[in-house]
Order: sequence, then structure tokens, then C-alpha cells
Amino acid sequence: MVEDLPQEDPQGQNQRLRLAVLGFFFGGLFLLALGAGLILFKNSNSSDEIQIISSQASPFGEIVVHVDGAVASPGVYKLPGGSRLADAVKVAGGLAADADGAKVNLAAKVADGQKVYIPKIGESTTSIKGTTSITSTTSELININTASESELDKLPGVGPVTAQKIIASRPYSAPEELLTKKVVNTSVYEKIKGLITY
Repeated sequence: MVEDLPQEDPQGQNQRLRLAVLGFFFGGLFLLALGAGLILFKNSNSSDEIQIISSQASPFGEIVVHVDGAVASPGVYKLPGGSRLADAVKVAGGLAADADGAKVNLAAKVADGQKVYIPKIGESTTSIKGTTSITSTTSELININTASESELDKLPGVGPVTAQKIIASRPYSAPEELLTKKVVNTSVYEKIKGLITY
């Protein structure tokens, strides 16, 4: 006697095949979405790190200085806050061939709105009005965070009382804080901003 073999259901087989294909399709979509999400997450983290690094590189904002005298390209330049004279000379094309390098203090800080003058060989280092010649023979910028009362008193428009207010309001992270902390008025600040550092 011949036994009847169970007949395969073609519709059931097709349905299982469709389910398997759909499973692979949705599994692939899930993996693709997961991979894309990881890439986007990684990229967003790396851009945040770059932003943090760039903000730490220049915590004091931007300053504008006028570089004149014996440099390759005298002019007005934007620099990061906290820059030194070496940075200002570099953006001005470097020292000219006739610059008196022995008289220049490249380590001196420059301040917003300051005009620095690089003397030529044999040139007198007397200051032109409104110009700070940053050399080893002339006075340095006065640091509002470390200067004594007598040093601060030498600034135009600053007397003993204002010098004491400057000392009492320390520390400063930028010269402009003399205004924001209401230590000096605008007219005094305009007179001293090219003569001070922090």
C-alpha cells in the first residue's frame, strides 16, 4: 500500500519566502540606519571638540593693532587677544632690513587699539604722540593685574584713587574690564588703552 506523502503548500512556501526576504530587508535597513547614526554622532562629537579647542585658543577675543615703522608691510591688523609684538610683526610681513632688532622687545604684549612703532637702525626711540614704541629702552606696557599703585599712577588720567580702584578690582581677563567693572570712565580708558596690558 502506498502512503500519501504530504503535499507541499506552494502558498505557505511563498509566504515563508516573503517573510524571510522582508526580514532580511528590514534587518539591512536597521543596520544601515545604525551605521549612519554612529557616523553622524561621531562627526558631531568631533566638531564639538574642535569648537572647544578653538575657543580655548583665543579666550580674549580679537584685537586690532597698527604696526608701523621698519616692517615689510606697515598697516592695521587683526590679531587674537593676548598676542605679542612678535605676532604683530609677523602679520606685517616681518622686520624690514633696516629695522633695529636690538631695540625691539618681541615678547611684549600688544593691546587693542595700540599703535606700535618699530625703529630703524640709528633712529631715535622717542615716542610719537599716540604711538607706543615697544623696545627694550622704552617703558613696557603696564600690566593692570600686577602693576603697583605708583606704576598705575603714571598713566594719563589715573591718579592715586583710580590706581587703588584698579588694584581693588583685580583680576582682569581683558583691558576692557576696566570699563565693564566701572573702574575708569570712557575718556580715561581711551587715553590708557594703548599703554596697558593684562
